[in-house]
Parts: sequence; structure tokens; C-alpha cells
Amino acid sequence: MLKRAFDYSLALFGLFIFSPFWLIFSYAIWLEDKGPIYYTQDRVGKNGRIFKGIKFRSMRPDAEKGVGPIQAQENDPRVTKIGKFLRKTAMDELPQLLNILKGDMSFVGPRALRPTEIELNSTCQARAIFQIPGFEVRSSIHPGLTGVAQIYASRHILREAKFQYDLWYIKNHSLWLDILLILISVMISLNRSWDIDSNIRRSPGLFK
Repeated sequence: MLKRAFDYSLALFGLFIFSPFWLIFSYAIWLEDKGPIYYTQDRVGKNGRIFKGIKFRSMRPDAEKGVGPIQAQENDPRVTKIGKFLRKTAMDELPQLLNILKGDMSFVGPRALRPTEIELNSTCQARAIFQIPGFEVRSSIHPGLTGVAQIYASRHILREAKFQYDLWYIKNHSLWLDILLILISVMISLNRSWDIDSNIRRSPGLFK
């Protein structure tokens, strides 16, 4: 109950504080290619419930045409000019404050994954995210805008390894830990380094 009250209050405050930026980003996205401002997609929420996640669009409108939902790479030509800035600062996720208000998400928690995501494991066998060990436990709480895995885990490791960071958070989470992770996330945003894997903070052995 305390976590939900904290999330709701902070989301309202964030919407109020960032409302001028919301307007600026919306206009900049539309001005660049006259395409949609927002991008929505199915995400897996608490207990496996599917919800519509909303973000500012950071790629061309036809980014998935003919290729499907492929994750963006460094210097990806599909990412727009304003999209590069939004991704570096994580401002593309600003509309997800609405998801937090609705109760779909929390500020801190595991990353909200796509239900159709498929990954090759270390033996090159394809498996859905639902088949990855730890998925059921990490889905016992709401996904978050930020979290231990988002901050500390390299983007290049397999989901099974990333899930260990989420499981550590579930075992050790507290309001104070949430506040600490939010503050660290704010610093990464100010440094515009969310898209730079070398800037991921390495934890002192807590998440092995």
C-alpha cells in the first residue's frame, strides 16, 4: 500500500513538473516527420497480465515494417533525431507516468517485457520469455520504469541472467531502496547515458 501511494503521488508530481517538456517533446516528434507522437505496445504486467505500454515515439513510423519488433542497436538508422535525445535521457518513457497512475506499472521494478519476445539461450535454443527461469517470480510484482537490472545489468547478457537482478530486488525491496534507485536513475538521465552500456554502474557483488 505504501509503495502504491508513493508511486501514485510521484507520478502526479512528475506529470505536473514535466508538463511543459511533454508539450515540447510532442511538438518536436511531430515536426520531424509528421508521424504519430506516441507508440503503444503490449507489455507483460503483474501476474502475467497484458497491458498497453505507452511511450513517446523515438523511431520512424515504419521502423518495424518488414522486420518486426527488433530491438534498437547503437547508431540505429531507424531512430529519429529527437528520438536519440529521448532515448539517452529516458524521456521517451515519460508517458508511462500514465501507466503508473493506472496501476499497470510502478516506478521501480522489473522491466516490462513484450509478451511475444523470443530469446536464444546459451545453447542457441529459442525460448519465449515465459519459459525463462525466474519469469514467474519476477512477474509477482508490477514492472517498473527503472530497476536494479535496468541500472546495473549489461544489455548484452541473457534474460535469465538479468532476471537474477530482478529476483534480488523482489527479495530485498523497500521504499528506501526504491528512492535510491530512482535517484541513481535521475543521475543517469542527467548524464544522458542510458544508451551507453559502458556507463552501466557495476554493483559490488550483490547481484551475482
